[in-house]
Amino acid sequence: MDVHEAALRWTQVWTTGWAQQDAEAIVELQAEDGVHWSTPFGSPHRGRAGLRKYLQDAFASEVEPTRARFAAPLVRGEQAAAEYWALCRYDSGPLTISGCTMLRFDARGLVVESRDYSYVTPGHVPFPFGW
Repeated sequence: MDVHEAALRWTQVWTTGWAQQDAEAIVELQAEDGVHWSTPFGSPHRGRAGLRKYLQDAFASEVEPTRARFAAPLVRGEQAAAEYWALCRYDSGPLTISGCTMLRFDARGLVVESRDYSYVTPGHVPFPFGW
């Protein structure tokens, strides 16, 4: 699979999957032995089961659907970077998450490694850049 197509599919599935809290749609994008870091200093979520657990826990803490937008992914070789902006709401109130996910794909277009780098601020900050 073309890496650009795989990265674009990843951003599209995350956009709808996050809003619909559809962990399975997102998990299907990851290789069986793929690894996801939700934070650079935490332990990675290993395999599809690890990613599923992380997503289920994250979605359970949301009190309304998250609205997320992703920029067109930047691709080089088997790697891609996708910037995102998300408007979330939790029991503690609204948050805006701005971040970037670094992705590495296998030959089938599945994610073998992903790393999130993000910044969170209280309140909802409107989508920037015409997103």
